[in-house]
Amino acid sequence: MGPITRFGRWIFLQVEHMGRLFVVLLATLYWFLRPPYRIHETFLQMEYVGVGSFFVISLTGIFTGMVLALQTFHAFVSFNAESLVGATLALSLTRELGPVLSGLMVTARAGSAMAAKLGTMRVTEQIDALQTMAVDPIEYLFVPRITAALIMVPVLTVYFNFLGIVGGYFVGVNYLGIAPGPFINSIVNLTDYQDLTNGLIKSGFFGLILSFISCYKGYTAGEGAEGVGQATMQAVVLSSVLILTGDYFLTDWLF
Repeated sequence: MGPITRFGRWIFLQVEHMGRLFVVLLATLYWFLRPPYRIHETFLQMEYVGVGSFFVISLTGIFTGMVLALQTFHAFVSFNAESLVGATLALSLTRELGPVLSGLMVTARAGSAMAAKLGTMRVTEQIDALQTMAVDPIEYLFVPRITAALIMVPVLTVYFNFLGIVGGYFVGVNYLGIAPGPFINSIVNLTDYQDLTNGLIKSGFFGLILSFISCYKGYTAGEGAEGVGQATMQAVVLSSVLILTGDYFLTDWLF
């Protein structure tokens, strides 16, 4: 097989994958707009995605704030601007680090589990069994997980931001010797509610991306344990790349 033939087959394969993804996306949007609404399953997924991620978000948030305060202090002290550490910390967390790192942590923990769960259901023919019982797999498996991620990722982002600022305050005031008044005043005076709300809009998009990609990769997993492993790996990598790529375009649009 010549290189041109191989390249042509690769192009056709990618077009086929994109078409399949687009069809599943349209089906997901369709089931979002009509009953049945599986409230109980949605709350179960909210508990798994949100409450189950509190520990990893807590660790990531507080240490991100601490190291950010440490780094910005050493940069600003050269200009006698250490009073601006608080504002820089708050702006960095609410605009960028909070949404992005929360999305990546939820992808690593919950997104991988979504892909593995649906991939296992695919290879053990449980998804085929749902179709046999006249239950649409998109409505039953995708919608509750995507809804849970859309709700809980912004909530986790707020929690991440709060712990990051607390960690930065602890390091800045108690370890680096920044006066607490200027630290807090800079946050109050130089940050705006739009910084938080735009960050939450970002986190909502990231929740949508990670949940849909994870569900889709699990839903289309190949056969056997290798297929489930490949689907899980692809879900985490693709979701992470799309979160970081989408962050640029959302930042350009929102700010």
